[in-house]
Amino acid sequence: MYPENHPYNWTVIGSLEDLSNAKIQDAVDFHNKYYGPSNATLVVAGDIDVAQTKKWIDKYLAEIPSSPKPQNLAKMPVTLTETKRAYYEDNLATAPMLTMSFPTVEEYSKDSYALSFLARILAGSKKSPLYKVLVEERKLAPSGSGGGGFGRGGGGASVGAFQRSMEVAGAFAVTVRAFPTVKLADVEDAIKERFSLFEKEGFSDQDVERQKAGLEYRFYMTIGSIFGKAARLGDYNMMNGSPDFLATDLQNTMSVTKDDVWRVYNKYLKGRNHVLVSMVPKGKADLAAANSIRFTVPEESVAKAGAKKDVGTYNPAPIPSKIDRAKEPVKGPDPTVKVPAIWTAKTSNGIAIFGIKKSDLPLAEFSIVIKGGMLLDAPGKIGTAYLTARLMNEGTRTKTPIELREAIEDLGANISISGGEESITLSGSCLSGKLNDVMALAGEMLFEPRWDEREFALTKAQTIESLKRTETTPSAMASSAFDKLIYGSDHILANQAMGTQKSIEGITLDDLKAYYEKHCSPSVAKIMVLGDLSKENAVKLFNGLKEWKPKEVKMPDVKITHAAKPGVYFINVPGAKQSVFNVGHLGLAASDPGFYPATVMNHKLGGDFSSILNMILRETKSFTYGARSGFSGSSFPGSFKATVDVQTNATFETAQILRDEITKYREGISADNLGFVKSAFLKSMAGRFETLGQLSGMLTPIVMYGLPFDYVKQREAFVKKLSLADHKALSQKYLHPEKLVFVVAGDKETQFDKLKELGLGDPILVDKDAQPAGK
Repeated sequence: MYPENHPYNWTVIGSLEDLSNAKIQDAVDFHNKYYGPSNATLVVAGDIDVAQTKKWIDKYLAEIPSSPKPQNLAKMPVTLTETKRAYYEDNLATAPMLTMSFPTVEEYSKDSYALSFLARILAGSKKSPLYKVLVEERKLAPSGSGGGGFGRGGGGASVGAFQRSMEVAGAFAVTVRAFPTVKLADVEDAIKERFSLFEKEGFSDQDVERQKAGLEYRFYMTIGSIFGKAARLGDYNMMNGSPDFLATDLQNTMSVTKDDVWRVYNKYLKGRNHVLVSMVPKGKADLAAANSIRFTVPEESVAKAGAKKDVGTYNPAPIPSKIDRAKEPVKGPDPTVKVPAIWTAKTSNGIAIFGIKKSDLPLAEFSIVIKGGMLLDAPGKIGTAYLTARLMNEGTRTKTPIELREAIEDLGANISISGGEESITLSGSCLSGKLNDVMALAGEMLFEPRWDEREFALTKAQTIESLKRTETTPSAMASSAFDKLIYGSDHILANQAMGTQKSIEGITLDDLKAYYEKHCSPSVAKIMVLGDLSKENAVKLFNGLKEWKPKEVKMPDVKITHAAKPGVYFINVPGAKQSVFNVGHLGLAASDPGFYPATVMNHKLGGDFSSILNMILRETKSFTYGARSGFSGSSFPGSFKATVDVQTNATFETAQILRDEITKYREGISADNLGFVKSAFLKSMAGRFETLGQLSGMLTPIVMYGLPFDYVKQREAFVKKLSLADHKALSQKYLHPEKLVFVVAGDKETQFDKLKELGLGDPILVDKDAQPAGK
């Protein structure tokens, strides 16, 4: 897309050659040029004393010498003189993907707004032309909600279009993740055919206005937190030279017209040269689009990975200062946590409601949580609850899937139903003034699912395709094997709610209907509601569920009797450049009184960037980009698990470090480290109740696990009282080195035999289901 002298021609992190050649002086020179007051924006937002804050800014920052302001880069849009076609064979890919990219414009240019609308119209929903031809008509790609609009990415959508605008240039991309055997030449033909048809059929003014409906809601969501406000102001000042561009930015979006969208389509896409990239599985070059040249990415050999290089030295001169910068300023007292008030009520048919009122912004969200989920799936048909929830999003008795989605978008709302391990949840969020209308649509989805045969087939195929992609990644294989070793292969908790390819293939539409009829009952439902509405109005709103008749739903008696055999289990990923570690043992339920103390105890071990595991494996050894450990749990015991992906030739030493550091941690930590842990938890608590999402996170343990209403204050008191002796006792109670299960996914040929020297017995070769994998 970009010529060699263009700043977007390379990735931010650089190439392996760049990293090998880098010297300390390169970093010093870059810092001296760009990291100075003349090129900096400072935003301070929150509950501050403005006069005092200005004094501190002057005291600590004003004496820093400034340097000449770097010249802003000019806008650098590119023009392609020809269409460029390339393909790349991916070692881990299981299905081909096509990306068609057109050079466009930089961020905040007028055309960038219209291009974002064009992306959403082309691929943002099931009604969109690209989705219709690729998924429904030609069946080249699995189903999904469609993806389009602002920024980059695509989430779970198999067909997407996005305008990515950056500081000096931009690009418009169409992405299609096809079925495994589909030739991308057919995908390219379908896109071009649909572009031609799009030019004839067009779109309506309502299609444009529909995109605007949710913008006000999303606007308020982005400034719901102090950080969100600060980030917006800083970005606008940096990119536009003024922090008050906020209103202009929103107005530019709301002013986009149908004519604007047609103009940018004709200017940037119609008949224009572009970059066409085919990503195909290893050995499947025949799936690439026609006339594509092979693109190679230089790879560093395993033998050279991590080799120490001479990067030079740097001896900084002392920086003159009027203050002693080695002395940390005295901190004020830790903030006292102010927990929002929680109210409770019941609907006329007995559903418990838990609510928090927050009226600083005109927003509201709710969740109807129906207990059960995967736990109620029949053996051999894991994924039934997941598919049931998925299909309940696909239309109602009176609305097709497209009509339902448009009705939701017209309200600028989000409504979705999801199926998890313990529940099926209907969630909605919107401007509070639209809540009644949103709840009416949510009620249709809950009580009148369409059960469309065609949508069921598409959803099932998309789920299988998604599983094919994820089940073959080293991270997914390691995680799957770990769970089966911890719980036992046949235990319900050893599964994921999405099921497996085999289990999904065996599920029928009648299975979904039976699950719905048998298990979706108000007798096992609870409601959470947050935002700008009163308790009285909330109860009135949810009394609209009064016709939902209760039925008896018997929950399974889930017990964990399996004891995992400690040791090393190895999953072979031939030629892998990294090894993926999942190391741990059975843990605690989230409802267990020890769960939070265990979480606090783990913080210095692996719960933070500055944790012991990360500091050793990333900062000292340079084996990885990040290492973490933690406790997970639900209504049932989860696990203690440390996870890290490392360079292949660091596999054995990483295993030693994980074993030794987890063991050593039981001996206790220093007073300084305990002070850091306590400070981290106490200071962060005060900022955890700003947004509706944070409030929902606070309320969920009360609703799901029966925690007391004042559990946050109880946790605050626990942290304040935590002593070195307490911390040591917790580490010895909840960390069990003798029970550690090591799951490693990596290259057997180079790493397997060395692990025999770990002293944990001979490693066992297994597959992703933790079954013996032979030699």
